[in-house]
Amino acid sequence: MSRTTLFFNDDSISWEYVTDKIQRKIMGFDETMMMVKVQFETGGIGTLHSHEHTQITYITEGVFEVIIENETKTLQGGDSFFIPSNVRHGVICKKAGILIDVFHPMRNDFITNET
Repeated sequence: MSRTTLFFNDDSISWEYVTDKIQRKIMGFDETMMMVKVQFETGGIGTLHSHEHTQITYITEGVFEVIIENETKTLQGGDSFFIPSNVRHGVICKKAGILIDVFHPMRNDFITNET
């Protein structure tokens, strides 16, 4: 299972609406990793959850309250955070922005609804 090419054209990938304030684009993946672009409107909430995947996230723009386990930090464009496997985490968007999530291994649950 793979949807990876050597180059990604952002304009050719459609947004998937997650909530009324969150949308995402799956940029590319294979069985070992996945990159996802997530756009948040102010007030959007990535609810607290955990998953088996290791995750690292880069904030391209905006301001986010990031919760990892029992620690909360306010991060902004240029900052990053790391989520170990099975650790509870979530975000609250304080100022509209974009996150780039990278998962290892890839998130099968993200592609099950794709056509």
